Amino acid sequence: MKLKVILPSIVIVVVIIAVLAAVLPKMQFGSKEGEALISQAALFEKQGKLAEARDAYKKAYETYPEVSIVKIAKPRMEELGMNILFSPLVDSYSKEYIVQAGDSLAKIAKVFGTTIELIKRSNNLAGDNIRQGQKLKVATAKFSVVVDKSQNILLLKQNDDVIKTYKVATGANNCTPVGTFKITTKLVDPVWYKTGAAVPPGSPENILGTRWMGISKEGYGIHGTTDPSSLGKQATAGCVRMLNSDVEELYSILPEGSEVTIVD
Repeated sequence: MKLKVILPSIVIVVVIIAVLAAVLPKMQFGSKEGEALISQAALFEKQGKLAEARDAYKKAYETYPEVSIVKIAKPRMEELGMNILFSPLVDSYSKEYIVQAGDSLAKIAKVFGTTIELIKRSNNLAGDNIRQGQKLKVATAKFSVVVDKSQNILLLKQNDDVIKTYKVATGANNCTPVGTFKITTKLVDPVWYKTGAAVPPGSPENILGTRWMGISKEGYGIHGTTDPSSLGKQATAGCVRMLNSDVEELYSILPEGSEVTIVD
């Protein structure tokens, strides 16, 4: 009876050893491949080929999940992605547009589903004036965000690709609503209306900070803060709270109608 029990155990151990022997060399090979991609990406950066560098870091990050690869690839991929977004460089997420008679930044932004702020920033425009025949970089990607309450992070997505990770604060006692919503309102320097009072912008008591993006769940939104120490925690009354500089950046990218997904 004991022999019958021992034999299957020996077989299982032998199988596990065989599997590990087959898998471990491949894992090591994967690391070498990942390191080669990192080196290639760094070379692209040195050559000023920013889109190629970003894409190489992205491939390394998505294909080789080793900590040593992710630690290098993810931040470089995100930093390059944002640098490209806010530069005149046209990539696979944008196009060159030639200004037509009767065009305005507002009209162009509406046609392409983007924001005036993003057009201005990516073309180094100081004002709103444009001229017929002028070449502009215009984002064609669909931007959306995913808020992960368990990690207190907000992921900005460009089509299906994460372009930046922000640290945020979410609702105390897990009270931030879960689901898929739309941005319905956008306000610069919002007034905070609390019971019996209207707290003006710039006041240390105005917990909304410098921007407000309301979502299609009444009373909830994404906003700035007067308490940066709360970020990374479940500390709000249910809204998503960001560093003021971060929410200002996000505000410039997301048009009304952008999708906001909140998950536990």
